[in-house]
Amino acid sequence: MSHIVTIQTQVRDPAAVRAACSRLGLVEPTEGIGQLFSGEVRGLVLELPGWTYPVVIDTAAGAVHFDNYGGRWGEQAQLDRFLQGYAVEKAKLEARQQGYQVSEQPLQDGSILVRLSGGN
Repeated sequence: MSHIVTIQTQVRDPAAVRAACSRLGLVEPTEGIGQLFSGEVRGLVLELPGWTYPVVIDTAAGAVHFDNYGGRWGEQAQLDRFLQGYAVEKAKLEARQQGYQVSEQPLQDGSILVRLSGGN
């Protein structure tokens, strides 16, 4: 039996953030203060390719702070890819902790099919 799940992502797990960065070939984020156009934000500071300002993730609140000026200072697709990677990595981490075996398959439309089998 299969189930389709839609996830509204809150970014709260630093391990899944790091796994998403690794999966996408991004530099590992650092804990600190990120300088955005509108001011400073504390959290995990993530550099995305081609972005003028970093993305700063407040894992306590689940919030993602960024300033890409409607795409002029950074392509939204870069952030969307990171968020997709985060969601997949978080789902895999949680599933494995519950004893599931996990596999994934990229689909032609850009989405990712995550399959779980086994479990406790």
